[in-house]
Amino acid sequence: MPKSSPRPIPPALPCRTDVLISGAGPTGLTLAASLRRLGVDHVLLDRHDGVRPGSRAAAVQPRAMEYLDRIGVGAGLALEGRKGRGFCLHDGERPLLRASYDGLDTPHPYILLASQQTTEQHVARRLEELGGTVHREHRLLGVTPDFPGITATVAGPDGVLRAVTARYLVGCDGLHSTVRTAAGIAFPGEAPEQLFALADVRLKPGAEVAAHDDTTFFLSGAGLLLLSPLAGGLHRLVAPVPAGSAAPRAEDVEELLARRGPADGWARAEEVVAASVYRAQERVAERFRAGPVFLAGDAAHTHSPAGGQGMNTGIQDAGNLAWKLHAVLTGAAPGELLDSYHAERRPVAARLVAFTGQFARAATLSDPASGRLRNALLAAAATAPGVTDRLARTLAQLDIDYSREPDLGAPRPGTRVAPLDVPPDGLRWTLALPGPDTSQHGHRGKRHGPLTVRHVPDLKTTLLVRPDGYLAAAGVPADPCDVAARLSQYLPLPHPQ
Repeated sequence: MPKSSPRPIPPALPCRTDVLISGAGPTGLTLAASLRRLGVDHVLLDRHDGVRPGSRAAAVQPRAMEYLDRIGVGAGLALEGRKGRGFCLHDGERPLLRASYDGLDTPHPYILLASQQTTEQHVARRLEELGGTVHREHRLLGVTPDFPGITATVAGPDGVLRAVTARYLVGCDGLHSTVRTAAGIAFPGEAPEQLFALADVRLKPGAEVAAHDDTTFFLSGAGLLLLSPLAGGLHRLVAPVPAGSAAPRAEDVEELLARRGPADGWARAEEVVAASVYRAQERVAERFRAGPVFLAGDAAHTHSPAGGQGMNTGIQDAGNLAWKLHAVLTGAAPGELLDSYHAERRPVAARLVAFTGQFARAATLSDPASGRLRNALLAAAATAPGVTDRLARTLAQLDIDYSREPDLGAPRPGTRVAPLDVPPDGLRWTLALPGPDTSQHGHRGKRHGPLTVRHVPDLKTTLLVRPDGYLAAAGVPADPCDVAARLSQYLPLPHPQ
């Protein structure tokens, strides 16, 4: 028999770094890949020996895809998922409301239906391509203040305790975050008693053809059932179940489909590939920053899975924080810039928890009369102008902004800049100038220090776009050297300099 190749020896754990990241889920991996692309020294720890299978998240929204494009992940990931055209709400076979992604102003006008495991694998591969690594089977045990940063105690796979000193620590370590506990940050909220069953199933021949291409919520008198297509011919099923229920077996899935799914019974399960039960919590950390410590992803916010928002929000947490850490660590911005991470991202998380909680409670109404009224209201709302378009933008997370100014029709700092309007250049700042490009650089743009200059023919005024795709300022000088020299003037600082 041929000898198996030896397992590669992992790199030694550094004793000092600029940024220590605890948790290599989608949020931690995205942050690490972003920092690596920006040239920021960091260490990424994870207590598991590899990417975990069977994760709950199964959808990547357009806004998250736009950010993943910036770190070189989006195109490859898009090839492995299934592109859903939006969300549907049904009562049996009767459509109530459909939020279509077809007309969204994004390079990704679809919901990418791919498992969290697939997303993590792609980001981890990109991190490796950039020269980064994950220190697997390393557990963060405790944190001690060590001005101006922290010293963390880490247990390695050999059982030896090691100390890692870092200027900043980011907790991407989930619901039961060690980092959050060590920082003394409260995590208020609710833990509803409702239990959910989750199953990845293979439908019987013929049912796959009949299945909806959209992620579909069936709202019947028997209860809620979510059915969503995945890559590889699978479908994700989610349904509230009684307390004490075990992970659904094939017969349980069949019963859920028969009682709550399409009225004509076309959806029949052939195989249950994976199944589990879980109880969602609705919590938001009181602070996303405590001195040199930051929280991101599920460590900062957790909520109902309704609408496929959680993993996507964590990816954008990482995108918001990465360029700010880089700017401060390189001396391009004062330390106060890091306060804007909490100021910008916590309100987004609070709104998300409120939205998904309301959606979940409405979808799981147990009183038949209330359910009929809900369905009638949804059907009526679908006919009101603009309602489904606004819902699609909300679910796609394209409506998230950090603006402090009223919308008077002019460009507002803190609002998203569509990549179709101003194409990004990785994680660089972009200066968009009105008019055609008469140089030889074309679509690649010309680089001036930290800026990439792009010419946009239909633009009405100059725009300065942040590395995470949000507007920093409008009407700035057209001279890139002038803008680069005064870049700190356009940062989201708590007190303008």
